[in-house]
Amino acid sequence: MSVEYAILNDMTPADTPSASQLSRAALLHTLHDEGRILILPNAWDAVSARVVEESGAAAIATTSAGVAWSLGARDGGGISSERALDVARSIVAAVDLPVSVDIEAGYADLAVTVAGVIRAGGVGINLEDARDGALLPLAEGVANIALARATAEEAGLPLFINARIDTFFKAHPTPLAEAITRAHAYLAAGASGIFVPGVTDPETIAALVREIPAPVNIMAEPGSPSVPELAALGVRRVSAGSSIAQAAYALVQDAATEMLTAGTYDTVAGMLDYARLNAVR
Repeated sequence: MSVEYAILNDMTPADTPSASQLSRAALLHTLHDEGRILILPNAWDAVSARVVEESGAAAIATTSAGVAWSLGARDGGGISSERALDVARSIVAAVDLPVSVDIEAGYADLAVTVAGVIRAGGVGINLEDARDGALLPLAEGVANIALARATAEEAGLPLFINARIDTFFKAHPTPLAEAITRAHAYLAAGASGIFVPGVTDPETIAALVREIPAPVNIMAEPGSPSVPELAALGVRRVSAGSSIAQAAYALVQDAATEMLTAGTYDTVAGMLDYARLNAVR
């Protein structure tokens, strides 16, 4: 008996998604409907998720890099699925919004990780097709999407699977054509949407939207088209990736440097109110 089979068939009634989790899952799918764009300023812990929620977000998406860094580890396999799921549970408990969890390439055991996301109350995942700095073979990427979908179906949750395609990040010789090929294969295997990071050129973004029959997610960064411009191109989801976490750590560095050198504190003049941060549940 495979590990995946044993775990999925050990589901108890307590593991069945609640009505509220099913409702949040349906909402996450609806938020990708044509005519709107879902904006996701990625969070990495309970407090950042709560701040994002209070800023007006419609859903929460985590950044695996931000989560790993907050735990003193590297992104890309630096933490176990157990540690990542602990963070996911704390985020789900802190907000009232649908939560999509960045699970990298699935950690050590994809089926266990996906089942863990569902048990934690998550309703979406971000699943990438690269590991150890290299693109996975297409067949392996397809198998991973199919396994994630089967795991979610066994649990009884319409999980939103955002399939990340790293052809632009990994310098594939024909990144656009390969991304489109992979997108169609991943959708056929059970993906709900397609995430292609590393793209800022409007023509390339338009080509992705035109050729991929599903919600397309673009990662925003300095130099990217604005949210209204992405919406006009047909993009249905825009996320920040690790950039907000990186900016937060840059503030730490700047504030520490100012205090240790100039002896002043101007960098933290715009800090959030103590009581507001202390109210996280």
